[in-house]
Amino acid sequence: MPSGKTIKLILYEGLQFAALIVPIFVVMERFASLIRDVRGRDVTAYWLVVATSVAYVTSATLLVWAPLKFVILKQRRFITEITQWRPVALVYLILCTLPCFAIVIASSKMQVDHGQWRDHFTELPVSLVFFSLICVDIIERIRPCRLIGKSDSLDPDFDMSGLVTHLEQVTTVSAQLHADADQNGLTQDQTEARNGGTPGRWQRPADSSRRSPHSTQASSSAYVYSSSSRPLTYTGPLRILWKRDGRAEMFVESFLFWLDTVEMVRVGGEPVVFYSAWVFPVYIFTFLSALRMIITPHSPLLSFAGVALQDLPFCIIRVALIVVFGFVTPVLFPLKNALVILTFIYFTLLTKLNIFKRQSMF
Repeated sequence: MPSGKTIKLILYEGLQFAALIVPIFVVMERFASLIRDVRGRDVTAYWLVVATSVAYVTSATLLVWAPLKFVILKQRRFITEITQWRPVALVYLILCTLPCFAIVIASSKMQVDHGQWRDHFTELPVSLVFFSLICVDIIERIRPCRLIGKSDSLDPDFDMSGLVTHLEQVTTVSAQLHADADQNGLTQDQTEARNGGTPGRWQRPADSSRRSPHSTQASSSAYVYSSSSRPLTYTGPLRILWKRDGRAEMFVESFLFWLDTVEMVRVGGEPVVFYSAWVFPVYIFTFLSALRMIITPHSPLLSFAGVALQDLPFCIIRVALIVVFGFVTPVLFPLKNALVILTFIYFTLLTKLNIFKRQSMF
């Protein structure tokens, strides 16, 4: 009977390999059918393209994908030292996403040159290619976590945003002496009222530190983070509604991470855009946006990469598409791109200037 780690490894590797080969086979078969129809039911061209796809997948698997996985599983030194980017994501983008986008662009060019508009690959890049891309992203995110039991918060790539960090107060010596004097004068009833738990309220864990109410009023106190704190818990009758797990939130975050990129690919599938020269910048900048997947989810570089590779070019392209073709994309998305760009520039650059460091009502 294989162990749990072995089953987990086989499951992850099988899903990632399926996400690698399925989009290529489906897109290539669709492209082969298009070539057959454009050339007057030429069956030879169809099978030639299919054979090319099989040869490509076999070569990419044996020469690139399998050696990379072997090196990662064996934990070679130059692989373990990589912490700010993900080699598997980079190889997947080059071996799968890039060829699929190139085939879609080639199909558009071929139909325009022959004057035949037969297939604009409706929903195929959006639903299949990006769903496979999202699956690879999710697997890379959730790989360090356990699939059963409680989540391990010590995993380096685990999302800690759902945990509430407690603040412990560091007071001065005089404030602490005053607090100790007042604490000695408390009655037993007051002590029980302070430490007692009431159902239906937010409570701290039983081993959390107790502090005097006067210590919170010390004027010269400073707040520091507690490394051993625990999240607040709700003990009311509806406590089941307050349950959350970072592993489930990873799936939501992954889909939200790719939402803007998926919308751009959807616009590229519109007939007026697909059979025009605008299909080239749409898919080129979409692939550049997908390069954000290479960066680890919690790297500080991800914010700048999102603005430089996605929001800025997407905003320009969407405004141009609206001017040329009308409202082929909702206005919400260019507004989102513009707002992200402005807030990034303001909070990371302008707020550092002296003019914005003065105290004011803002």
